[in-house]
Amino acid sequence: MVQKENDGVKPPFLTFVKDLMKYINLWWILTLNAAQITIASRFGALIFLLGKFLRFGFFFFFLSVLLSRANNLAGYNATQVFFFYLSFNLIDSIPQLLFREVYRFRQQVLSGSFDYYLVKPISVLFRSLFGGSDLLDIPLTIIIIVLLFIVGAHLHGITLLTVFAYICLLINAIFIATAFHIGVLCLGVLTTEVDNAIMLYRDFTQMGRFPIDIYKEPLRGVLTFIIPVGIMMTVPPKVLMGIFTWNIVAISFTIGIILFLFSVFLWKYALRTYASASS
Repeated sequence: MVQKENDGVKPPFLTFVKDLMKYINLWWILTLNAAQITIASRFGALIFLLGKFLRFGFFFFFLSVLLSRANNLAGYNATQVFFFYLSFNLIDSIPQLLFREVYRFRQQVLSGSFDYYLVKPISVLFRSLFGGSDLLDIPLTIIIIVLLFIVGAHLHGITLLTVFAYICLLINAIFIATAFHIGVLCLGVLTTEVDNAIMLYRDFTQMGRFPIDIYKEPLRGVLTFIIPVGIMMTVPPKVLMGIFTWNIVAISFTIGIILFLFSVFLWKYALRTYASASS
């Protein structure tokens, strides 16, 4: 038999692993660079970190006072409401940690730095999303995860299946948040408007601090299917608690996939229409 010579083409899996490691290493370098800039003013970084803890703590205290005067909120007991709030904070803090570069994207477009990214042999979407992750969000995120385990241990009706579904729906929520951030980047490319769009996203997601069951129709439906705050923030805890139907789980994943694919399509369109800062 004549053995075919290896033409030097690597298997797709090995190519994928190599590219993945390259981008992980690149993310780490960019994150360290951003961290050095952030902690250049140690006092400012300390105040920023303290502000995050105070905001989280004050609202936790507000919930405690509120629930001490009422037996439940929209039919949920105190433990369930706290779990909703902690899940919201986890889903809200991870995109802030990872996608902090989006908040600086407008200046990059106006200054022409975005043109520089376009000629580099890396994904410009990756560079625009992950170009400066915020390590200051890590301490609060760790505390939230620990509290989720503590509060979750007091919930009833939890099974291995609901835990697995909860984790998958958390990942789905992060994908939806990623889609929104990509959409903001698209607006930055097309209109140079980023700040108002990202703050509008933050305002809408803040409505997910409480289970969306507290809102009346049609607002509840809007926050579930049109602006999927409910899919992101409310559905995962309800699934963990066993308060769900498999239809809403399927709808949640469908919405997450559609939004993410649409945001990538919109990003490619924005790049095709980009005329550079010098035009």
